[in-house]
Amino acid sequence: MLGGEHSLTTGVVRAYKERYKKLSVLQLDAHSDLRDEYEDTKYNHACVMRRVHELCPIVQVGIRSMGQDDMAYIKKKKLRPFYAKETPLSLADEKSIVSQLTDDVYITIDLDVFDPSIMAAVGTPEPGGMGWYEVLRLLKRVAKEKRIVGFDVMELAPREGPIACTYLAAKLTYKLIGLALVK
Repeated sequence: MLGGEHSLTTGVVRAYKERYKKLSVLQLDAHSDLRDEYEDTKYNHACVMRRVHELCPIVQVGIRSMGQDDMAYIKKKKLRPFYAKETPLSLADEKSIVSQLTDDVYITIDLDVFDPSIMAAVGTPEPGGMGWYEVLRLLKRVAKEKRIVGFDVMELAPREGPIACTYLAAKLTYKLIGLALVK
């Protein structure tokens, strides 16, 4: 799925969970998105991964911004995000990430996971993000060891950055289609 607002992921994951009973979700994102409620709704982009985690296990990668509510939820649920400060991801990190995923994986990518130097066309850019090859290496490893059953690429805001950002989003989508067809 391609979209703008990241809250769309909740409905898609709910549908995939009906089909794949042992589904897990790999989230690549600058923000943890684990708030219970934001702007008077539980279905906001800042709450999307909380709703997804209510459906299935999640593994978060590239996180570098969160609120106190998010941190409290991480501690309560004993989640272990892979923060961007730990990047570039080591091979041991990649192995750990993949080992936490079930065999059937849905991937959700908020484009702000990338460093703003290569992806400025997002609503909430955060400095210190992941690089192109780092993300691709992780995705290739996931495809090699698990089955990618679906994915989304979210939060592209073309007016916020140069045209190269739109190309990055398109090429990432193209790569993910190929990786999902590996098995």
